[in-house]
This record gives sequence, structure tokens and C-alpha cells, in this order.
Amino acid sequence: MSFLFSLAITVKLLFAYCLFVVLAATLVLPLSYYYFKHTFRQEKAKRGDQLSVGIFHPYANAGGGGEKVLWVALKAMQQKYPHATYYIYTGDVEFSSVEILRKVKTNLNVEIDPKNVKFVYLTKRRWVEGNMYPIFTLLGQILGSMWLGLEAISQINPDIFLETTGFSFTLPLFKYLGGCKTGCYVHYPIITKEMLRRVQSRRNIYNNGNFISRSPTLTYTKLAYYHVIAWMYCLAGQCSDTTLVNSTFTQENLHILWNTPMSLVYPPCDVDHLKKISHDSKKPSKIRILSLAQFRPEKDHPLQLQALYELREIIADDIWENVTLVLCGSCRNSADSERVKDLQDLSKHLSVENNVEFKVNLPYTELLEEFSKAYIGIHTMLDEHFGISVVEQMAAGLIVVAHRSGGPLLDIIETSEGSRLGFLATTADEFAHMMKWIIETREEEIHRIRERAKASCDRFSVKKFEDEFLRVIEPVFK
Repeated sequence: MSFLFSLAITVKLLFAYCLFVVLAATLVLPLSYYYFKHTFRQEKAKRGDQLSVGIFHPYANAGGGGEKVLWVALKAMQQKYPHATYYIYTGDVEFSSVEILRKVKTNLNVEIDPKNVKFVYLTKRRWVEGNMYPIFTLLGQILGSMWLGLEAISQINPDIFLETTGFSFTLPLFKYLGGCKTGCYVHYPIITKEMLRRVQSRRNIYNNGNFISRSPTLTYTKLAYYHVIAWMYCLAGQCSDTTLVNSTFTQENLHILWNTPMSLVYPPCDVDHLKKISHDSKKPSKIRILSLAQFRPEKDHPLQLQALYELREIIADDIWENVTLVLCGSCRNSADSERVKDLQDLSKHLSVENNVEFKVNLPYTELLEEFSKAYIGIHTMLDEHFGISVVEQMAAGLIVVAHRSGGPLLDIIETSEGSRLGFLATTADEFAHMMKWIIETREEEIHRIRERAKASCDRFSVKKFEDEFLRVIEPVFK
């Protein structure tokens, strides 16, 4: 009897739970939708006819290539649409607007007129950070971005909403709840065919842990999970009225997922003044290898240290004594700072610490000095969506060795003999041998590569970006 009684109670509880879910789906959710929709649109109506543009960029103060796009785009819009008010949604609550714009000028060489720019500070940014979700990280970040987007629209509901970081799941909120015209600049699709291929082949990498790659069950579970995320990502993409992508790599992958019209607009690269940096025609006695990338796991700085270790094995000792790898990059948070310490420990473990320098959060004026002193540029990120730093290194006259994938392979570096602009590699050994060739080859050949590379960078100039960006987003301003 007690068993039957317990079973009856369980059935009743299960029925009550199902009834609650049905009521939530058919009553609570629609009512919430219409309530928020009415509230947000009323708030917009109260502001009158003043055109407002909201730009969603939670890490606006990070100082990387994505931020370069944000600020150059903002400057271009200010010049063409000076009557608008621009709201920057950022989670950098510890920095004032003056501090942020000062860093933009100092580190990114972009001067913003502050008169019609306002910062909307978001306090829930931690919910989009990967370390918050030990498992189902992508899903957690998706839900976190929607939660952050809800905080953003609750503060300011603009007429035009532009997403410039990659949090595409904010687009449905602003389109359907806020009634905004929407647009996005996509740096990197959250799901790519390469990611699916790596999981399927059970390859161990920074976003596919060893415990997953060793288990067939977990591998197929993760594949199914990725396909669900891809479907959700496709729905979010349909909410963008105007879509811009930064590279052929991003365009090819995003077209498969979204199947919507999109425009390829290369990101802005400071090439004009960098091309004026002069290098001696003779090979320098001190060979400085410059790395320019944020200290994030996907940038794969350990591969650079391993390549340096391999280089030591294949060049003469007197040359090795004059080789220095200079790692320049910004740190967004304590996790990035810890990553720098780990890299310093790895350099000691490989016994190359005397040939490595770390330059963290370097002001732009000091970065220019590093460009002028460097001879070789190195970039090791797998499937780099574009590679602004690669273009900047080429424009500054460095001979670049980049990873044979993504933007460097498809858009930036030509490797055919007679038209070579740089070098591509995959493994630490390949990077080392490419750098050895650069160090040992004749000055005349290096000069020819340098001049061709500099000339090729004009297609990625700031002016080119501004013109293309304004042309593509013009329909949302009408």
C-alpha cells in the first residue's frame, strides 16, 4: 500500500510540474514578452526624435583587434551621422569614460569625439565568460549573453542596435522586444566546420578536452550538442538586418550556418604610418621576433615558445645569443595575467627565458618602437578569423610567419615564389625552419618580400574600412 501511495504522490507531482511548464509556456512567457516589448518601446518613444545608436561591446576597453573595429567604426559613424547619440554597452565598470577613451587613443591610435558618446555600464558581464561554465560552456555563454543583453536593453533601447563582439543572441532581444533596426560585425563564428571536424576526429585541443576526445560516447554527445547550438545560432542570425564579416574564413563558415546575405569588410589596419617605418637594408645584428596578440588561450603563445626552442636546435650558437622573442599583448583580466605567468614558467622550463621578453598592455608609442626594432613577426593562432596584427607587422616591414589557416592563409599572405608576402607554418618545427630561412637568407630577397608585403597592405587600410563599413550599414540608418 505504501508503495502505491508513494507512486500516486509521484504521479501527482509530475502532473503538477508538467502543468506548470505548460502554463509557463502558454501564459507566463507570452505575457512577459508583451510586457517587456511595451515597456522598452515606451521608453524609446519618450526620448523623442533624437537618433540613438547602441553598440554592444562588453569588453570595449580590452585593446585588441575587435576593439579597433569598434572604435574606428564609431569614429566613421560620428563623422557621417553627427546628429546621432552613440551608446556603448560595456562591462568595464571599473573604468570611467575618460579613461576608456584615453586608452583608445594611447593604445589603438584612434581619437574619439566624446560629445555624443555615452557609456552604458553592464554589471552582469561575468555571465558571458567561459570560466563560469565548466561544462556546456557555449550554451552557458549564449544564455549569459542574452541575460547581459536584457540588462543592456533595460537601460537604453536604441533606434539602431549594432553587435560588434560576437554575442549574436542579443540580436533577437533588440529586434523583437526593442523594435530596433539591427546589424552585426562578425569576427568569428561560434561554430565552424573545422570545430566539428576536430571533435569528430577526436582531436585534443584547448576547446576539446582530453576526457572528451578519448571517449566515443562523449564525442558523439558533443557533436549533437554542437549541432543544436548551430541551429540556435542560425535563428539568431536571421535577426540581423545587416551582416558584416571580417574575412573569407568567417564568410565561408557563417554562410553555411546563417544562409543570409552578408558583406565582407576587412577590419581596419594602421598601415599608412606603419609603412613609413624604415629598416636597414643590412640584416641587424640583433634578431628580434615580434609576437602581437592578446594573451588568450586561442592565440597559442606556447607554440611560439616551442618554436623558439626548436630554432635554438638548428641555428649556430653565436646567432642564437642575438635572437629575442618579444611577446606583446593585452590582458583583459586576472585569467589573462595568470596565463602570462604560465608562459614565463614555460620559457624557463624550455630554457629559453633569456631570449624572451614580455611586454604587457604596451602603449601604442612603445609598440611602434618594437615594430621598428623587430625583424621577424610571428602569429600562431589556429583558424585566426582575420589577423589585424599580421597585417600591421607586414606594413611595418617585418617578415611574417603565421599559422597556415584562417585569415592569414585565405586573405593576407601569398606564398607563391615570385609574389611571396610572408610564410605559413603549422608545427613548432615548421615555424622554426621558416624563421631560420629568414635569418640566413640574403638581404636582397628579404627586401623584395618586405616591399611586396608593404604594398599589399593598402587593401586593409583604415580608410578602406571606413568607406566599406558606412556603405554597408547605410540601409539601417535610413
